[in-house]
Amino acid sequence: MPSMSPPKIALVTGAASGIGRATALALLQDGFTVVLAGRRLEPLAALAAQALAAGQQALAVATDVRDPDSVAALFATIEAHYGRLDLLFNNAGVNAPAVDMDELPFENWKNVMDTNVTGVYLCARAAFGLMKKQRPQGGRILNNGSISAHTPRPMTCPYTASKHAVLGITKSIALDGRAFNIVCGQIDIGNALTELSERMTRGVRQANGQIAAEPMLDVQHVADAVRYVAGLPLSANVLNLTVMASAMPFVGRG
Repeated sequence: MPSMSPPKIALVTGAASGIGRATALALLQDGFTVVLAGRRLEPLAALAAQALAAGQQALAVATDVRDPDSVAALFATIEAHYGRLDLLFNNAGVNAPAVDMDELPFENWKNVMDTNVTGVYLCARAAFGLMKKQRPQGGRILNNGSISAHTPRPMTCPYTASKHAVLGITKSIALDGRAFNIVCGQIDIGNALTELSERMTRGVRQANGQIAAEPMLDVQHVADAVRYVAGLPLSANVLNLTVMASAMPFVGRG
């Protein structure tokens, strides 16, 4: 009988809730072994136990993506357990209060940059190194961008700046990874309904200063978009993919 191919290994950061959790569940359903990373171990462990009960394979690893040592420990664990990584979904991210930029404490700016930019870079850097040396060589990195990687909302300077930076990281990895069969893409998500975004259904500030409720997107559609990209051979890449609520104010925003 032909031998079965080993399961592919995926890492999802920010996997405890929202987009990360939905995506992790989708990848588990597709047969991936999923490493669940996030700052809160308890919900990660609960998700891993849920996967195990369903006959799936998951590993929970408490990680602070802002911390180089924490990220190094995460990837050392991945290498020790599995010896390789096939997919990184760089999902962990935070926002800042919606206030005029002169009223925003520096600590808020730094937290957004440390998480959304440095965290994405550190995880991508470690994944790049592992994918470069593993055999067979190569893998896929998928960064969670945002519609804010292209167009800002009012009072979102730190978040918008961070997501523009992620777009630059994505393009750079897509270029630099060619020599090592490492591909990189970005998924830009608009108004996915999660615990954090539910407030938008009650109203969010528009460019003209008005507060208006916005249409929302079922987070499962985001997870399905990620699993589509994850299922492609490394000879094919989706460099940029926008998944959004159809009627939300993006086209024509402002």
